[in-house]
Amino acid sequence: MTEIAPTSSQHLHAEDALHAVRALYAEQLACLRGNLARFLAGEATGRVRAFYPYVQIEPADTAESALASFDTLASYGFVAGPGRYRATLTRPDLFADYYLDQFTRLIQHHRVPLQVGLSEEPIPVHFAVAEQGLTDADLSPARKRLLSLWFDAPDLAAMDDTVANGTADFAPDSPQPLSLFSAQRVDLSLQRLRHYTGTSAEAFQRYVLLTNYQFYVEEFVRLARQELAREDSAYVALVEPGNRITWRDGHVPAPDDLLAAIAGAPSSHAGASTGRLPQMPAYHLVKHDGEGITLVNIGVGPANAKNITDHIAVLRPHVWIMVGHCAGLQNSQQLGDYVLAHGYIRDDHVLDDDLPTWVPIPALSEVQLALEQAVAQVAGVRGLQVKRIMRTGSVASTDNRNWELLDHRIPLQRFRQGRAIALDMESATIAANGYRFRVPYGTLLCVSDKPLHGELKLPGMANHFYRGRVLQHLQIGIKAIEILQQQEATRLHSRKLRSHGDVAFR
Repeated sequence: MTEIAPTSSQHLHAEDALHAVRALYAEQLACLRGNLARFLAGEATGRVRAFYPYVQIEPADTAESALASFDTLASYGFVAGPGRYRATLTRPDLFADYYLDQFTRLIQHHRVPLQVGLSEEPIPVHFAVAEQGLTDADLSPARKRLLSLWFDAPDLAAMDDTVANGTADFAPDSPQPLSLFSAQRVDLSLQRLRHYTGTSAEAFQRYVLLTNYQFYVEEFVRLARQELAREDSAYVALVEPGNRITWRDGHVPAPDDLLAAIAGAPSSHAGASTGRLPQMPAYHLVKHDGEGITLVNIGVGPANAKNITDHIAVLRPHVWIMVGHCAGLQNSQQLGDYVLAHGYIRDDHVLDDDLPTWVPIPALSEVQLALEQAVAQVAGVRGLQVKRIMRTGSVASTDNRNWELLDHRIPLQRFRQGRAIALDMESATIAANGYRFRVPYGTLLCVSDKPLHGELKLPGMANHFYRGRVLQHLQIGIKAIEILQQQEATRLHSRKLRSHGDVAFR
């Protein structure tokens, strides 16, 4: 059996701990890839294993360490008390800034060294090779069976969401979690993001817009190209499905730029059309520090909404905001009016097993204020005039696209009891998954039809509506993100999103 002997080290500086994680990960990956190359060449490698690095902290049972958990300002960056706390880590190239921030906060709070070593969580060979690396391999049935015997495959037991759901149960002598996600869970999501969005995880930015209409994508791409044409733009590139990259005029990427790396990958289709769009195409207006804007067209339905946010969550974005269309439920609303959600009626059902429906999904003031300010600025209205074009209230999300065909007394009763002012199929899912994964969230919808008042979504009405509102709505979403970008990111990661004894990592 080919393995690298376990090793561990202690570090009082976050940079040193990150360097050790990088070294261990690179060593393990090189071992795994080297042996896989031998196997694909027909050699008998025997059992091959490589393991993810871990970071661990063991706060002392002292008053100073205990007081760290009573920091009244911080919402993360500390553990609940004495004990062992551990996280398995992956892709230190992609998560370098994130890991460095978490390591720094742990050391500052607890004044004890971080331990870095090799975990017992194996790296699946599927997560260690470039995309299509195994899919395109010409292996006989017998060699395929040997591959599964000699190399580790993804293990579902190592990638559940019980920590995020608050249902994890750990033995008294085992380490408690530092992070919501295991390394395998993160790697799985990185693969899924590439599959569903047509872009690599390296392109994703920390401010995310989610929409349910292609019209928003077309406007986003147009505005992004305008932005990149500006010499003084803070943005450096636009990444489209297929990892097609448009660089800002005059910008030359550094050799170690993550975007440059994916553009040079043979399988990335850089500079060429993909021929067809992926299921949930993503578009990224990129800043060099990752603080740009990502737009994902998630399509229609709560299943898509849960699917994509399940995977974007591992990237630990600063916020995700839904900007889509909805049915208006109030007499006073008009087509094209905006709806700012401050509560949700969860008739989507896709998260019922992960987050009970009795759990409240609070509005986050920082996001709400940014959206309201953005509406006022883009629409050119002030004070009470904002109320003429935007209402704040509860949004109901359903998993039944043809809810209008139900006995109308059933939905009407629920709308009345919940004070719903709008209905869609995604917003409650996105907000609930944000709450579940401690990712700040918000919702600004635009009324495209009023089924209860005879104004159904018909082709002619839709075209008139789209011409009048799509561009403004998208501009409002972008403006809200620009307002949030000007704030300290730590303000967004509200204590309302954290539970008692939560994990230390944001």
